[in-house]
Amino acid sequence: MEKKRWDCSALPKGWKMEEVTRKSGLSAGKSDVYYFSPSGKKFRSKPQLARYLGNQMDLSSFDFRTGKMLMSKLNKNRQRLRYDNNSQNKGKPDLNTSLPVRQTASIFKQPVTKVTNHPSNKVKTDPQKAVDQPRQLFWEKKLSGLNAYDVAEELVKTMELPKGLQGVGPGCTDKTLLSAIASALHTSAAPITGQLSAAVEKNPGVWLNTAQPLCKAFIVTDEDIRKQEELVYSVRKRLEEALMADMLAHVEEAANEGDSLKEEGSGNEDTEAV
Repeated sequence: MEKKRWDCSALPKGWKMEEVTRKSGLSAGKSDVYYFSPSGKKFRSKPQLARYLGNQMDLSSFDFRTGKMLMSKLNKNRQRLRYDNNSQNKGKPDLNTSLPVRQTASIFKQPVTKVTNHPSNKVKTDPQKAVDQPRQLFWEKKLSGLNAYDVAEELVKTMELPKGLQGVGPGCTDKTLLSAIASALHTSAAPITGQLSAAVEKNPGVWLNTAQPLCKAFIVTDEDIRKQEELVYSVRKRLEEALMADMLAHVEEAANEGDSLKEEGSGNEDTEAV
């Protein structure tokens, strides 16, 4: 392994950053980043570093891989901070995690049942109230611009959809289509078939089925299922190999650190003997 260590200017004085490049195994060429406090304590991840520093420093804009503060994230955090300060004056924040679907109230008259508090009266329910309210057309487009980030705050690469899935509606991009399908799988227990009506392509504002995502009708064949099974098996195999290589690399690193400590200890003993 090749190790390089230098001072990290983004952290308080005395902090050092170390980059270890792997020389062997399936992960050869890849590097691991560690940080050392002025007292010599080692940190392997950004959450561990944030817990140690506590309120001493804001690491929300800190890039763990490069050891620098990202100005784009710093500006976003400042804008979010200003927004949070303004929101505190307006009341408690909205912690609802449901999808941004605007429910439209019915314009038709609904029957009303008057129920009085009497033991002989039976509570009556309106069956129309149990039916889902109509949704706003093309509400999935509200999900455009939203991105997913991993634990290292790096952008997660968007998956590629099969060529058989084609979007429907004005301005429907691949990202919008992916968000629409993911939302349909998340919010509905019904099968996803796409828009079955052929007239939806000519006038989607009239013939669009809001219970289905913004895509044309499609059929999943046995060949598609077989290819997906092979893809899942291949990804699991690569993940297993990567985890094994990472474990062996950490074992080798720990062994090297133990050997270096023994050499330092023996050197000190020789110095004392002299």
